[in-house]
Amino acid sequence: MRALFVGGLVDNSELDMDGAEPPLHYPENTGAGRPRYRLHQIGLRDGEIAYAVYGAPDLPDNEVERVAKERDYSRRFSAQPKSVFQ
Repeated sequence: MRALFVGGLVDNSELDMDGAEPPLHYPENTGAGRPRYRLHQIGLRDGEIAYAVYGAPDLPDNEVERVAKERDYSRRFSAQPKSVFQ
């Protein structure tokens, strides 16, 4: 699965992730109490997660969704986007 980042210092960055489910926050454990990127959207293809969109700590949900749509991740990965709100 591919992790995609919106906002903050790593805006528009990507990395490969192992596992079947993306973590709720990235990085999972900072140990320093710093805000972490939060999972906002997943892209499903053939019943599996193709990508996960993470938003910067202070970025509103609707802005992360707007940017993900603008960057057209669903088309790029041939996947159906699904919002993940906590």
